[in-house]
Amino acid sequence: MKPTIYDVAKKAGVSIATVSKVVNNTGNISDRTRKKVMKVMQELEYQPSSLAAALTGKRTFTIGVLVPDIANPFFAEVARALENYARETGYAMILCSTDYQRKREQDYLELLMKKQVDGIIIATEPKDLSAFRKLQSRHIPFLMFSIDHLALSSHVVTTDDIRGGYLAGRYLLDKGHRRLAIIAELSRPSGRLRLEGFKQALSDQGIELESPFIVDAISKVEDAKLASQKLLHLPEKPTGVFATTDLIAVVFMNEARKLHVQVPGDISVIGFDNTIHAEIADPGLTTIAQPIDDLARYAVYKLLESIEKPEMPGHRIMLAPALVERQSVKDLKDQYS
Repeated sequence: MKPTIYDVAKKAGVSIATVSKVVNNTGNISDRTRKKVMKVMQELEYQPSSLAAALTGKRTFTIGVLVPDIANPFFAEVARALENYARETGYAMILCSTDYQRKREQDYLELLMKKQVDGIIIATEPKDLSAFRKLQSRHIPFLMFSIDHLALSSHVVTTDDIRGGYLAGRYLLDKGHRRLAIIAELSRPSGRLRLEGFKQALSDQGIELESPFIVDAISKVEDAKLASQKLLHLPEKPTGVFATTDLIAVVFMNEARKLHVQVPGDISVIGFDNTIHAEIADPGLTTIAQPIDDLARYAVYKLLESIEKPEMPGHRIMLAPALVERQSVKDLKDQYS
């Protein structure tokens, strides 16, 4: 396979924009950097003529990013990380937040196509597959971020959500909790997979998660409030709650406080994402951390590979989550020891 501008930039340790400037003899590039890039081009036997024409004539050096809700701290932190890596490679980013609405999803995809973006990172659950198939028919590279859909062929960069749910369940069990509940984003594949992992951890201990202790909620404040109230008003409250996003977890903690239910004294809480919400919560929120920076880096680089090599088959990259322990989970074994 012929080397690409991406390969040259990676080996030379510079951005794609820098390689482009060397190829086209434009911009302010130091002699040292120029010689370094040209040496790598020679080593890789890189032929820039056709690509240089493409770079100067067809590329816009912009990528689109579609998220469901920029008010969700996870997607806010993801957007920042994506923009940082995009800038490093000489690309600008257009951010679109759909607010979980089908019409906005359609409108933003049309807008991004009109803007002639070079590629799109999609972090929202597709609500209109025909709109995404239009991207394929127009040969616009796209990558699924934290979302996977069997009907769409593309790169996928995601976290092992089943493993994350399992870690949350295992941790609560190890702390002596047996009456457990979950508030999950069941409208998103990630939420369903986290529920699956959580249930598996309980099943390994011979515990079945009963339906009243499974509550569905979108990761938005009002929806999380309603879900929290359902659990907090159960005749027999759980001793531990797993919320599949930090936002839901923090809302639950606030709703518990209003009812004079102490966290972790009365109910322990564990979240998912390890966003800023987890750090500033009172008490600090124990959570399952997603490797946001690594996810963003892989997403940008894989999308750029798709732009460079459109015929390349899609890859699925799954990164492992990790438990971050803070103060929101009580060890029940201590009170009986």
